[in-house]
Amino acid sequence: MIQILVADDHEVVRQGIRSLLEAHPDWNVCCEAVTGREAVAKATEDRPDVVILDVSMPEMNGLEAARQIRRAVPTAKILVLTVHEIDQLVQDFIDAGVHGFLLKADTGRMLVDAVKAVLRGERFFTPRLGETADGRTPARDSTPPTKMLTRREREVLQLLAEGKSNKEIAVALRISVKTAETHRARLMAKLGVHSMAELVRYAIRNQIIDA
Repeated sequence: MIQILVADDHEVVRQGIRSLLEAHPDWNVCCEAVTGREAVAKATEDRPDVVILDVSMPEMNGLEAARQIRRAVPTAKILVLTVHEIDQLVQDFIDAGVHGFLLKADTGRMLVDAVKAVLRGERFFTPRLGETADGRTPARDSTPPTKMLTRREREVLQLLAEGKSNKEIAVALRISVKTAETHRARLMAKLGVHSMAELVRYAIRNQIIDA
């Protein structure tokens, strides 16, 4: 029986993934994790055959979690799920030793094939990111120097990386939506980025968010 760990901070996503996986008679979801740190702990303890890991999670981002799981359980196959279609982010995960990278939009139709592929010792990547996966590394764009962020800015950045909206950030931090929007604008200006995709990539690559 193939044992699989599913790590994602959204319960509905975990349930959907579990349903897809356990429809296969020889696969069992042995444990679930809500945070990156919990994913590392459970992988270390339960030593699953496959780890399905979200990129943006509380407490520890998926890139650092992947690195730590690779060190703790080198036999585990790591398949990363993300909503972010960013070539450089894919390259960072390849460098960390993951075996597959799948856009969440493709999960319903590709997840089972992806798990089968990594279990065969192959790598599996969403076709739209196949050029990066084939090893043709994109040129690294210039990243502005890391600047000191305030505690509040780090909190906002963490929540943005988790996919939270300005309204959700306002509720979580007990601030107004306008204040949340201001923090977001200042973050993007301070880090020299112009889109949410760039902001998330910068946060993960530079380990600004909790890790």
